[in-house]
Amino acid sequence: MFDGSVRRGLFVGRFQPLHVGHVEVIKSLLEKLDELVIVIGSSQKSHELDNPFTSGERIMMLRTALNDAKVDSARYYLIPIPDVQDHSTWVSQVISHSPPFKIVYSNEALTRRLFKEAGVRVENIPFINRGNYSSTEVRRRMLADEDWRTLLPKCVSEIIIKIGGVQRLKELATTDSPFKKNALSSS
Repeated sequence: MFDGSVRRGLFVGRFQPLHVGHVEVIKSLLEKLDELVIVIGSSQKSHELDNPFTSGERIMMLRTALNDAKVDSARYYLIPIPDVQDHSTWVSQVISHSPPFKIVYSNEALTRRLFKEAGVRVENIPFINRGNYSSTEVRRRMLADEDWRTLLPKCVSEIIIKIGGVQRLKELATTDSPFKKNALSSS
């Protein structure tokens, strides 16, 4: 039974891909908390312009980057959560897949609204140089052959190169996919 003595929060992101801002936010949240549940949202999505990386690849990026940043792995959980058709059931799904938590950190309007309606405390997270540190900007730079590596932890850049992530994204951009029209929506 969760007695509430552990200060545990929840942070939701798609991490498509994980960038330096994500790592800094996680580190700052762990300064306030004992443990952090990191939800990998839209975990069922991959091979789309907005969601090019698989859940497993995103877990690999998070574990490697947090390890390189000297974040104690005993202080966080990585929980992949797929989207659901009915927004009203999403919070229940997150709760059932996660260790108990007292607070959710999010700036995303729908996530905030759903958790607030469920009676969970929600706080904003600080944006870290949002103009550059956004997954949307990283993907845009990849497609435009601009410098994207400086926006990511070095180990994440290496993972993306190893898995052919840039080539994957470029191939996805050439398809007639319905995602092409909304290629670079919010991260």
